[in-house]
Amino acid sequence: MYKSLIAFALLSLLATRAAAQEMPPDYKDVLETLARTGDFKDGVLKVNIPRNDLKVTVAGVATPTPFGFGGWIALTRGTGMDVMMGDLVLTQDEVNPVMSAVLARGLNVTALHNHFFWESPRMFYMHVHGHGSAADLAKRIKPALDLIGKIAVRAEPAPTMTSAVTAGALDTAKLAGIIGTAGEQNGQVYKITIGRPDLKVNEMGAAISARMGLNTWAAFFGSDAAAVVAGDVAMTDTEVTPVLKSLRENGIEIVAIHHHMTGTQPTVIFLHYWGQGPAETLAAAVRAAVDQTGPRRPK
Repeated sequence: MYKSLIAFALLSLLATRAAAQEMPPDYKDVLETLARTGDFKDGVLKVNIPRNDLKVTVAGVATPTPFGFGGWIALTRGTGMDVMMGDLVLTQDEVNPVMSAVLARGLNVTALHNHFFWESPRMFYMHVHGHGSAADLAKRIKPALDLIGKIAVRAEPAPTMTSAVTAGALDTAKLAGIIGTAGEQNGQVYKITIGRPDLKVNEMGAAISARMGLNTWAAFFGSDAAAVVAGDVAMTDTEVTPVLKSLRENGIEIVAIHHHMTGTQPTVIFLHYWGQGPAETLAAAVRAAVDQTGPRRPK
């Protein structure tokens, strides 16, 4: 079993490397314009917008940025233009100034929601969207991105909840084996991302893939004995109730149900969850929920 998991992880790593492509010159210019880092895989430029400037606690757990506070924008080629989608991680004081900056430059805000309960400072997630050339989209989104981290966060009461969860060792091979998909280690966080290739979502001739935000994910932090998990499930409307039932039956907290994209067919609904307990128990709960979606769903 252990050897098969190692082989599975190596194959996933090789597939990831094979998917890496030479970044087009105009996408390199986007990174330079935005003064951000990113990568280009599967025809998608992913630009990183992490909130390393913030120290966030969730239910008393001091959580690192990769646990759920790494914003992004992504660009891919459409028919005659590029399509941009993104998810900006904002404090409540940043929401409206950033939204105004997005709208003032002809871009769209398609969703605003939470990912967590009991967090300090309060955090919100704004989905943005636009069409145009890569250079034009970069210039239009830059004023909004430049506001992030520059607006003072108003003082909030210190969180009263405490937790025994701290950074530790996770048996990531076991977590991957339970969920059935290998993940990636990012600092102290192990994140598993599962695409929805069964959902054929297109916009302006561009395929909306996992790297454009059409995915399910689970982020684990802590130790095998005491961990937390946060994540997102991408669902069709008929999958929502089965996924909700599965998560609640396994003691996982539901913190948001919403959309990320507007005007797409089929409509995709996203659900954010959070849980605390032994890592294997959390992984089994995630697997049970994922099994209610897509090809894994019982017929």
